[in-house]
Amino acid sequence: MKLSPTWLAAAVRRGIITGQQADALWAFAQAQPDGGTDAAPIRRSAHAEAPALRPAHILYYLGGLVAIGAMTLFMTLGWERFGRGGLLAITLVYALIGWGITEWLLRQNLRIPAGLSAAFTLVLVPLAVYAVQGALGLWSTEADRWAYRDYHRWVDGRWLTMELATLAVGALMLWRYRLPFLVMPIAGTLWYMSMDLARLLTSCAGCRDLWGAYKMVSALFGLIVLLAALAVDLRTRRARREGRDYAFWLYLAGLMAFWGGLTAMDANSEWGKFGYLCINLLLIAVSAVLSRRAFAVFGGLGVAAYLGYLAWNVFRDSLAFPFVLTLIGAAIIGLGILWQRNEHALTQRLRSALPRAWQTLLEAGE
Repeated sequence: MKLSPTWLAAAVRRGIITGQQADALWAFAQAQPDGGTDAAPIRRSAHAEAPALRPAHILYYLGGLVAIGAMTLFMTLGWERFGRGGLLAITLVYALIGWGITEWLLRQNLRIPAGLSAAFTLVLVPLAVYAVQGALGLWSTEADRWAYRDYHRWVDGRWLTMELATLAVGALMLWRYRLPFLVMPIAGTLWYMSMDLARLLTSCAGCRDLWGAYKMVSALFGLIVLLAALAVDLRTRRARREGRDYAFWLYLAGLMAFWGGLTAMDANSEWGKFGYLCINLLLIAVSAVLSRRAFAVFGGLGVAAYLGYLAWNVFRDSLAFPFVLTLIGAAIIGLGILWQRNEHALTQRLRSALPRAWQTLLEAGE
C-alpha cells in the first residue's frame, strides 16, 4: 500500500478515519527515516514539475510571460518596416525556434518551461494569419496599416479568422504535447472570440447598448467555460494528482469572464445585489467541493465588493456599521479557522449532497 495525502483524504471522506487521525498519521509517516512510505520517491518525481511557488518556477513563468507579451501585448510600430512578407518570415522563424525549444525541453523532462515555450509558439498564430491576410490584400486600407497591434486591446469581428486558426493549431498542439499551460492561450482566445462574436452580432442586429451586450456575453461565456472546465477536471483528476492540471487555466479564464461580466452588470435593486452576494457565496462553496482555491478567491472578492457597497451606499451615515463590519470580518476569520480544522469533514458533507456518480468521479482522482 502506498501512503499519500490523497489516500488519507479519501479515507477520511469514506469515514474510515477522522481528519485529525489522518493528519497525525501523515506527520508520523513523514517523521520516519524513509519518509514512511515506499512511494515517497515516486511521489516526489511525479510532482517535481507540478506548478508551485518555487524560485525556479517563478523564473520560468516570468521569462515565459515576458516572451509571450513581447509578441502579443507589446508589439510596436517598429515591426511595420518589415512589411507583411517580412513579418510572416520572422513569425515563422520564431515559431520554428519555439517548436524546437519545446521538443528539446520535453526530452529533458522539463514540462513547465516546455509548456511556456509551446504557448509562445501558439500565440504567434494570429500574427502569422494577419501577415498572410495582409499579403493577400485583406488589410489594405490606411486605417488597417498596422491593425494587429489592436488585436489584444479592441473588440472587432474581423479577428475571427485569426482566432479560429489559433484554436485549431492549439487543439493540435495540446493533442501532441499534453502540456497543461497550452490551455491558457486557448482559453484566452475563446474569450476573445466571444467578445468579437458579440460585437459582430450586435452590429448586425443594430444594437446600441454594446457595453451591456459585452457584459452579458462575458458572463454567459464564462459560465460555459466553467462547465467545460468541470468536465475536464472530472475526467483528468488522476492526471492532476500527477502534477498535470489541465483544468486550472480553464477555471481561471472562466472565472475571470463570468465574475468580471457579473460584477460589471448593473443591479437596479437591492434584491439583485443580494443575488450577486449569494452567487459569490456559492463560488466559495464550489471551491470546497472541487478543492479549487480560485473559486474562493473570486467569491471572496465578490463578498468584499458587496460589503463595500453596503458601507458606501446603504449604511454610509451609520455610526454602527464600521463596528458591525469589523465583527463580520472577525467572524469570517473564525470561520476560516473552523474550516481549516474541519476541512475534510466539511468537504465530505458538501460532496454527499452531489449525485453518487459525481462523488465517484471526484473520489477517483484522490
